[in-house]
Amino acid sequence: MPHAVFVVTANLHVAHELLNAWQTLGVPGATLLDSIGLHETRQKMGRDDLPLFPSLRNLLAQESPQRTLFAIIGDDIDVERLIEVSEQVVGGFDTPNSGILFVIPVTHVRGLRRWQA
Repeated sequence: MPHAVFVVTANLHVAHELLNAWQTLGVPGATLLDSIGLHETRQKMGRDDLPLFPSLRNLLAQESPQRTLFAIIGDDIDVERLIEVSEQVVGGFDTPNSGILFVIPVTHVRGLRRWQA
């Protein structure tokens, strides 16, 4: 069964290292998004230098403090190995402020192709 693998990290360098590691394992493609968590959003909402009615776009216009990576992987990729390698790159997700990794089963996918060097 295919899986969606997600990692949220505050470290852009780690995000790029993860992408490289995933590619080495054969992940066919991945997406890297700027993201912002609840804590950061609340901090920005409490600022006094924002317009009276700030838009979400205004709040997110500044550099996002986090990166969210995700990839859909097929049965040909060992999910446990991918998690293990991701842990090594990050230094362990149990370390404070290291990020979070989660995996979700995908029941249907179209367009998933094998990565080719």
